[in-house]
Amino acid sequence: MMHSPEETAYYESPAGWIRITAKSKGIDSLIFTDQVIDPMPGSGILADCIAQLKLYFAGQIREFTVPLAPSGTEFQLRVWSELVKIPYGQVITYRDLGKRLGGPNYTRIVGQANGRNPVSILIPCHRVIGMNGALTGYAGGLWRKQFLLDLEQKGSRENFTPRLFEND
Repeated sequence: MMHSPEETAYYESPAGWIRITAKSKGIDSLIFTDQVIDPMPGSGILADCIAQLKLYFAGQIREFTVPLAPSGTEFQLRVWSELVKIPYGQVITYRDLGKRLGGPNYTRIVGQANGRNPVSILIPCHRVIGMNGALTGYAGGLWRKQFLLDLEQKGSRENFTPRLFEND
């Protein structure tokens, strides 16, 4: 099936409506929205994405296999590539993510790149937290970040305690 330059679908998740856009190479945007223009579920890659989101919210999958095609700077793409390496049900601090990408002084720019992630959930920016476990910044709202972390922690094991880890 031939994709148009960009297709859009909406999915009503347990955390609210999500607008998903795809180009021929993959999902390029997945964001929470309060404005639903056309709630049609979409086809092809969009239908695959929605099917995987349903399984994710049901606690039945931990990884996504739909192709991604986010647009960003070279550094943003590096940050987003690192985000998908954070295991399901775990969190990392902005500082530790900065260390992975160049050093402890990268905390701020890593935070900015994380905040510009156009493909939330699939690129799990919600798994990045502030020092001492503080929830900070999430374009979909902090309550959604907490919702996603709770969902994953519940699905990963009982009595889960968030583990902040260093990547030396």
